Amino acid sequence: MTTGPSFWSPRIATLAPYVPGEQPRIADLVKLNTNENPYPPSPRAIDAIQQAAANGLERYPDPTSLALREAIAARHGLQVDQVFVGNGSDEVLAHAFFAFFQQAEPLLFPDVTYSFYNVYAQLYGIDCALQPVDDGLCIDIDALAARARQGCGGVVIANPNAPTGIGLPLADIERLLAACPQRVVLVDEAYVDFGGESALPLIARHPNLLVVQTLSKSRSLAGLRVGFACGHALLVDALIRVKDSFNSYPLDRLASAGAVAALEDEAWFRQTRDAVVHTREGLVLSLEDLGFDVLASRANFVFARHPAHDAAGLASALRERAVLVRHFRQPRIAQYLRISIGTREQCGALVSALTEILGA
Repeated sequence: MTTGPSFWSPRIATLAPYVPGEQPRIADLVKLNTNENPYPPSPRAIDAIQQAAANGLERYPDPTSLALREAIAARHGLQVDQVFVGNGSDEVLAHAFFAFFQQAEPLLFPDVTYSFYNVYAQLYGIDCALQPVDDGLCIDIDALAARARQGCGGVVIANPNAPTGIGLPLADIERLLAACPQRVVLVDEAYVDFGGESALPLIARHPNLLVVQTLSKSRSLAGLRVGFACGHALLVDALIRVKDSFNSYPLDRLASAGAVAALEDEAWFRQTRDAVVHTREGLVLSLEDLGFDVLASRANFVFARHPAHDAAGLASALRERAVLVRHFRQPRIAQYLRISIGTREQCGALVSALTEILGA
């Protein structure tokens, strides 16, 4: 008995695709399951999108996304040829896996991390070696670096990590870079703006470093799908080769215009980012008062468990009260809930629902 239609390529039948967070249409839903920013994007971004929509949509966009790459380079003190952009950081990551990690040795990444990494590896037939995180769900840098020194096809880490939210200091990143100087170390910084330390300043000293970021989280542009990678020009050139062999126009005019305007509005970014961080700290205290164990988060979400209550049961009970959080049914983290940081009112509704459920 076949596992799929006979005209599928053999690898497709065995793929286990990534499962995105639920996007339900429920009235008065408190949606805290997909790490979206609870605040709208910069008004300047909205204006730029509207202007772009009124001019030139009959023509293809700039295939090099030069204006956006210039804006990213200027913000981070880089050269334009050190910046690559794509349709969301997921596409950037997919191109990076294809460009750098199809090596004879296995690719290394933690066993508890962004689950899309394993999907990319399956898609491209990349051999992987998973390094267990420690008992506190922290990435074990010593163990990861030791394995990298023995030989690897590259290293991928998320910093802050997902879904734990735990951040690593730059000194740890440098140890990884030194452990495998002949292979690419990819640092996925989707959540770095909420309290993490970016590895972007290390690019000048480490030609094997690729840093990937997104405008979906801290810039409130999840609906536009804009991601980027920064690294040595030769790394960027490899990504461009993959991109131009797949889709020469990954970013449309609206996305590019909105992204440039969002990057230029520093005041709006700081105001909304600081609001998320402040609400996160308050939510942590409230959850701890309810008896939850909460990991130290540097992201726009928290990862928490209650020692006396099953996580799946809590997620189900919250959903019945129109509060949505994320639960992962995988080893080591099945008793945790990942809770996105919403507005103060949304987080208050979450705490009220949990108080009712727990009978606190």
